[in-house]
Amino acid sequence: MNRIATSSQTDALSDRERAVAERFASGLTYREIGEALFIAPSTVRTHIAAIYEKLGVNNKIALASQINGAALAVLAPSLAEASPVLAIFPIECLSGDERWRRFADGLSSDISIDLARYADLPVIAFHTMKSLGSKRVDFAADGKALGATYIVSGQLRAHDRRVRLTIELADARSGVSLWSERYDRPVETIFELQDSLTESVINVLAGSNGALATIGRNEIIRKPPSSLRAYDLYLLGVEQHNTFSRAGNAAAIRLLSRALELDPTLVRGWTELAYAYSIQSCHGFGGDINGAIERWLAAVENALRFDPMDSSAQNCLCDVMGCLGDFEAAERALQRAFEYGSNHADTLVLLAGSRALVVGDPAEAMPFIERAMRLNPLAPAWYFGMQGRILFAAGRHREAIASLRRATPDSPNVIMFLALAHAAIGEGVEAAGLAARLQTEFPEFSIERFIAGYPVANPDAVKAIRQAAKLAKLG
Repeated sequence: MNRIATSSQTDALSDRERAVAERFASGLTYREIGEALFIAPSTVRTHIAAIYEKLGVNNKIALASQINGAALAVLAPSLAEASPVLAIFPIECLSGDERWRRFADGLSSDISIDLARYADLPVIAFHTMKSLGSKRVDFAADGKALGATYIVSGQLRAHDRRVRLTIELADARSGVSLWSERYDRPVETIFELQDSLTESVINVLAGSNGALATIGRNEIIRKPPSSLRAYDLYLLGVEQHNTFSRAGNAAAIRLLSRALELDPTLVRGWTELAYAYSIQSCHGFGGDINGAIERWLAAVENALRFDPMDSSAQNCLCDVMGCLGDFEAAERALQRAFEYGSNHADTLVLLAGSRALVVGDPAEAMPFIERAMRLNPLAPAWYFGMQGRILFAAGRHREAIASLRRATPDSPNVIMFLALAHAAIGEGVEAAGLAARLQTEFPEFSIERFIAGYPVANPDAVKAIRQAAKLAKLG
C-alpha cells in the first residue's frame, strides 16, 4: 500500500483523472476543480478516490510527489515510519434499503478522504477498503495485512425519520477497541445528513484533542526516546505548545524541529512550529520579536509549500501577514483558510481569533467559534482561551471571564485578558492581582508587545485592550 507509483502507474490514469489529480495536487478545492472541468464536486471526490487507488498513495502529499515529480518523494520517508496509518472499513449498513447502503458507502468515502486532508494522516484508499467489505470478520487481521496502525469501523441503522451511526476506533495490532461514539440524527435531506455525520466524526477523531491525538500521546509515554518517530514527536510538540507557557513553548519548538528533521514533509509539523514562533512573538518569549516573526513566516511558508490547502497554515499566514502590515494578503489568507477548513473545528477557532483581532470584527468571529464548539465536543483548553479574548473584544466581559477560567492557566495572554476583563467591569482587586502575577511571572511581557506580535490590528480591539490595560495598570 505504501509503494511509490511508477511512470506506468501514472500512465494508467485516464485523461480526466490526470486533469483532476494535477489540479488537486496544486491545491485547488473540489469546487474549483469541478468548475474548471465542468463536473460536480462529488464527481471530483470519486475521481480522487480512484486516483489514490491506481497510484497506490494514501494522502495528498504522496499524490503530489507522483504528479509533480520526485522533489517531495526524495524527502518523504515511508508512511509506516512517518506516522500512523489509518484503515477505514466501509460502514456496515444494517438496513435493507439500497438507498441507505449507498449512503453508508458515501459516508465511509467522505470520512476517508477528509481524515487524510484534515488529520494529515496516511489513510488507505477507500476503494481498497471497500473490496474487503464491511462485515465484522477479522478487522484486525485485515488491518495488519494492510500495514495499518489503527482501524475505523462502523454500523448504520436507519428507521422512520432517524439514523443511528456507531463508529469505533481500534488498534490494528491487537484488535482492542480504543474509542467509540454513537450519533443519533433526524433524517433531514440525505446530503445534509451525510455532511453532518462526516463533520462530527472528523472533528472527534482528528481534532487537536481528538481520539487519535490522545491515544497517540498516551502510547508515546510508554516508549523509550530512541523509538520516537516524527509523528510521535509532532504529537508531543502539540501537547507542549498547547500549554502556552514559556517552558512548554520552548519544548514544543525543540520537539517539532526534531520531528521535521526526521520528516521534512510533515505539514502539520511546520504549521505547529509556525504557531509556536507566533507565541514567541506575542508573549515575548525569547525577546527578539523580529527574529520570531521571521521564523514564523519561514515555517508557515514551508507548510504551504507542501500543502497549499492546509487551512491552519493559511490562517497562520493571515496572522503573520498582519504582523508584517500586509492586510490585503492577510485577508486573502483568511478567506482561503475558511474555504479549506470551514468544517474543521480547530481551524474555525483559529479563524475566529483572526477575524476578531486581526482582520474583521468580533461579531463576525462568534459564529465561527460557536460552530467549532458544536463540532468538537472534546474542546481543549485553548478553545476557551480564544473564546475569552473574542468575548472581551466584543465587550462581553463577564462571559469572557467565564471562558478564560476554563483556558490554559499559565498562558500570559490568558492572564492578561482576565486582568483586562475584570478591570473593565470595575473589579479592581481581581485585576490588580492578575496584573501583579503577569508582571512577576512574565517580566518581558507587555501590552504593546502583545498587540504588535499577535498582531491585534482591529482598531476597536486595540482601543478596548489599551483602555482596560490603563484601568488594570498594565504597561
